[in-house]
Amino acid sequence: MNQEKENEQESYKPDWVPENAGDAFAIKVVKGKESRHDGLPSEKPMSETRPTQNFTKKPQPTVDELVAGVLSNDRTLLARTITLIESNAAAHQEKAQQVLHKLLPHAGNALRVGITGVPGAGKSTLIESLGMFLINQGLKVAVLSIDPSSTVTKGSILGDKTRMELLSREMNCFIRPSPSAGTLGGVARKSRETVLVCEAAGYDVILIETVGVGQSETTVRSMVDFFLLVQIAGAGDELQGIKRGVMELVDAVAVNKAEGDNIQRAKIAQADFNNALHYLLPATPGWHAKAFTTSALNGTGVKELWQVVQKFKAVTMESGVFQERRKKQTVDWVFRLIEDELKDNFYNHPAVKSALPDIKNKIYSESILPIAAATMLLDLYRS
Repeated sequence: MNQEKENEQESYKPDWVPENAGDAFAIKVVKGKESRHDGLPSEKPMSETRPTQNFTKKPQPTVDELVAGVLSNDRTLLARTITLIESNAAAHQEKAQQVLHKLLPHAGNALRVGITGVPGAGKSTLIESLGMFLINQGLKVAVLSIDPSSTVTKGSILGDKTRMELLSREMNCFIRPSPSAGTLGGVARKSRETVLVCEAAGYDVILIETVGVGQSETTVRSMVDFFLLVQIAGAGDELQGIKRGVMELVDAVAVNKAEGDNIQRAKIAQADFNNALHYLLPATPGWHAKAFTTSALNGTGVKELWQVVQKFKAVTMESGVFQERRKKQTVDWVFRLIEDELKDNFYNHPAVKSALPDIKNKIYSESILPIAAATMLLDLYRS
């Protein structure tokens, strides 16, 4: 009885409950208590019971430690190296360049496969099915998953790893989700550098999953050896298939979700895509792209798809196209680095940063033409 009275004194009904409501409203608010982490009442104020500890910041790994960690495939140091490379801080970039310089001689031995497609086509599930197949073949697989960044909050979910539950448990697989951070072309800004780091860590196959817009993932073509487009039945007719864009850049098309009642529709879509690919110039000299049916859900067609990739490598290695493409990609990388550096220098220029808010206001108020605003900013940058 005394316990019930004590409980009534420690709780009260919300303000919105009508007077004389009786027991019709069973909701009650319990008064809070100051307690310890174990839930027991605290005899002293929290400031007196909390021990004072001197926390020292853990020292950052040196360049040599990061390099040694990557070469030994220390997954923690591998992830920290990629984080360092993705950082935009000037001090981090300088350190990252030193790490990349030492890792570069150990890179270049992996097969790079880019995978793109419309949202919902099952790219992540297909990658998991393919990755598990490759690991069972004794290969080490790295998955670089690019997640679209919000144009509003600038954030990314980075949830592709949760779709690869089985693959993420494998010791011979490394999965790295990265935000696109506004970079166009379906990849992240530092994807090329990340590929080199994973290659230096000893991974045999690098799978790059793009953001999945559908027809704009063109940048990834300039950093992979084999480019796969994942489609589904009902994505369009032959006319849609021959539209200029990602279709003319691919080395193969996988019509996914070919299972159950959808098998017949997938075969019809496969025929449509093959007809469309027939009218397009080959993306890779000496190789004619074809469409195949796959089911990431039950693994159907995954083995055959990998056989196509292996045949592609053999054909292009023999003709020299494989090596020539790698050289052109290195040149493209150089010019992309120059473009990124010029863009950063422009927006970080003191005169440009100072004048930018005022010029934006003039653009908003329509007191200045966009062309004139651009000219003013460029003149400030050149001065």
